Amino acid sequence: MPPIDPDRFRLNSNAAERPPTSQRRILRASKGQRFLRGPIPLNWLSAAAGLPGKSLHVGVALWLEVGLRNSAVVPLSNLTGRYFGLDRNAKYRGLDWLEQAGLISVERKPGRAPMVTIYAVRSEQTD
Repeated sequence: MPPIDPDRFRLNSNAAERPPTSQRRILRASKGQRFLRGPIPLNWLSAAAGLPGKSLHVGVALWLEVGLRNSAVVPLSNLTGRYFGLDRNAKYRGLDWLEQAGLISVERKPGRAPMVTIYAVRSEQTD
């Protein structure tokens, strides 16, 4: 049996310094693709993540609309909800939970998408 050469197992000095170029690039939306516009307050997302069901999904869908419309008052259509795996019932339950938590207020009209106002998280909710 030939002797084991430890140098055979050493990393190439160039390989140890930097990951391959494909791993260093920041992912960006391609032209024509939708994207979330930020910054999105982490304490708001954290508060939504602590709620039941798909509340966080509803919250991210709301922030998508906020970024697209550049307004804190946005409609939340069933079509937008589908991007995040929400059926209309899950969307309405999530809106109810977000509203009870004080993260949003919702104006409902029959036959229309609910109009949602997003609020800043109060300091007692950041813990």
